[in-house]
Amino acid sequence: MGDALTIVSELLTNAVLHSGTTEIRLTVTHQDDFLRIEVCDGQEGSIQPKSANDNDQSGRGLTIVEGLVQENDGKWGVSDDGTTVWCLLAAPQGGS
Repeated sequence: MGDALTIVSELLTNAVLHSGTTEIRLTVTHQDDFLRIEVCDGQEGSIQPKSANDNDQSGRGLTIVEGLVQENDGKWGVSDDGTTVWCLLAAPQGGS
């Protein structure tokens, strides 16, 4: 569950910092043993991980998301119009 929270945090932060909008929608759904996370800022554009060097204060969010999704055998992507970033993760099983 920690990875899902980190992904939500990174995607929301990215939308707040880069969209310029005042309305951002987070949707988290659980269906067929998968957790789907979507962050929509309504702003069309290109959303891609970028390379950040050691001295950069930001720019690693989508790279972190990409890595966590890969570690969890998930998928992530961007809507055709660039307004929504989504990821699909296997839902945690069981109790504690």
